[in-house]
Amino acid sequence: MKQVLIISASPRRNGNSNALCQQFAKGAQESGNQVESIFLADQKISYCRGCGVCNTTHTCVQKDDMAGLLEKMIAADVIVFATPVYFYTMDGQLKTFIDRTVPRYTEITNKEFYFLLTAADTEKKNFTRTIESIRGFTEECLDGAKECGVLCATGVWKVGEVQNTPAFAEAYEMGRNV
Repeated sequence: MKQVLIISASPRRNGNSNALCQQFAKGAQESGNQVESIFLADQKISYCRGCGVCNTTHTCVQKDDMAGLLEKMIAADVIVFATPVYFYTMDGQLKTFIDRTVPRYTEITNKEFYFLLTAADTEKKNFTRTIESIRGFTEECLDGAKECGVLCATGVWKVGEVQNTPAFAEAYEMGRNV
């Protein structure tokens, strides 16, 4: 059994990237894993101030939900990042979340990562920048990070459209295979 942490950066609770999270979670749970889903829009996470205090204290001076989320990331075996693609990159919620890992990112080690991405765009090649941005964090900053799957759902804009794409079933299968 693995501890699976799903980070949904969708600003819409019923949005397409969040729907993929739910399918991934369903598959992972049915395979006997313990799953926790975090909907970032429900969290209070302020922007990094760049003050540098955490470089020596490993604690952020801001008192918000990020400290608890870092604990969950450190404890997880598997971390899923899900985001809609806005202007060819991850949305602001996920970027802010990643920026705020600075106090303890060196403790987020030996994790398996999955990326779930959605976009109104129909060209899969246009996900490249988003994937590379997330990989910049996982591959370059986190020791022992292992990318285990990337799922890109194209042509989805309106709420629920992803349910009519192959990506919907693929997210479930991806979760089952954790």
